[in-house]
Amino acid sequence: MGNLTIPTDGRTPKRVMEDHAMPAIVDFPTVVAEALGEFADLFDNEPQRRHLAEYLTGLLVADRKNVAAINRQFAQTTDQSCLNRWLTEAGWDAEALNRRRLEWLQHDPSTRYSARGVIAIDNVLIDHDGKLIEEVGWFWDHAEDRHKVAHDYLIANYVCTPGSGGKHYPLEFRRFVQRERCAERGKPFVDHNVLFRELVDWVIDNEIPGDFTFDSWFTHAANLNHIHGRGRGYVGDLKLNRKVVFKGQTLKAEEIAALIRPEDRKRVEINGQKQWYFTKSVRIAGVDHPVRIVILWKRHNSKTPRKVLITNRTQWEVSRIVRVYRHRWRGTECFHRDGKQHLGMGDCQLRKGRGQTRHMYLVFLAYSILMRQLRRGRARAWALERLTTIGQACRAVLRETLRRTIDWVIVHATENRWNPREIKAHLALT
Repeated sequence: MGNLTIPTDGRTPKRVMEDHAMPAIVDFPTVVAEALGEFADLFDNEPQRRHLAEYLTGLLVADRKNVAAINRQFAQTTDQSCLNRWLTEAGWDAEALNRRRLEWLQHDPSTRYSARGVIAIDNVLIDHDGKLIEEVGWFWDHAEDRHKVAHDYLIANYVCTPGSGGKHYPLEFRRFVQRERCAERGKPFVDHNVLFRELVDWVIDNEIPGDFTFDSWFTHAANLNHIHGRGRGYVGDLKLNRKVVFKGQTLKAEEIAALIRPEDRKRVEINGQKQWYFTKSVRIAGVDHPVRIVILWKRHNSKTPRKVLITNRTQWEVSRIVRVYRHRWRGTECFHRDGKQHLGMGDCQLRKGRGQTRHMYLVFLAYSILMRQLRRGRARAWALERLTTIGQACRAVLRETLRRTIDWVIVHATENRWNPREIKAHLALT
């Protein structure tokens, strides 16, 4: 066990020596114990339930979120191979766990579905160190401007109504597998747009209300037709070079924008942010229903637009169209960032695809556990402060586990008369 530097400003203790972020855990955090009461019946026996609690705790507090590092966080536990087999071989149903998670979120008004909810769909690259992990491949990351070994996930996220305090959480995912990887395994290749439509169908078949939003990568005629054909609304991002029929002419969206004079633009203000817009119903080749575009400029006299949106809700006010699209960032980018930085979305190094899938569903659960704790009217007793971000919540859970370890040491040193050597041995500090 490494020595620790304990800061006094509320930040997470920094690791000085390898792999351990804190002294060994002697009890599960409050949020994990509460979740265990909700999900325990999905597991056949007590060892499986304990592994669930251990893994969730590790995702919240371990410095690294792989099986070995999570297993080492606990004072008394089984060999890491037991946790590994639980994740890759034990007979529990990850999809059933995900369904129960979503049902559980409906019990809280702040995370409940509503007709004004938004379903944001986007893909994210989860990079890995291991090249032998099933279904990984080399992908170009535009954000980092480099190739990386990664999984490519399409994730549907739910953004609750404004009255919820901006809460959001993942719903379901699909893992994209490159054509050559499919050929090696004798599996049919499925492209991103087919996976996108699978997620749309999953949302609708599960009767999850709301409208869809997505970026220009998925603003494909087949996707737009599919959503409209299933009776749902959407707001997508249209590429500036996309051709549309405008006043009888086929023009690129950017060419239409250039025709709009500043005096013909109107102002829209959302949450204090002003933009100028022009909107018009148009036709697009291959799209079999009426659509409306909204061209947005940053300033009244800007020469080039900042964004062009497209929607099948041609009667909506522009402010509603823009609000729905803005939920795309909250519903996708925030989860992607927090999942990677705080919950170890890319830390799992298990080679089997089944283990990677279960890891992702467990990250979904850990994220949802914390999301329920955010922006409440008052601080929870275990947290000692009102929580507003996922990172802050993780640090609060870490501090709680540290307090419990210190309390355990005090009790065993004063009441049970354990000597320092016995305490260190029990906490695996020797």
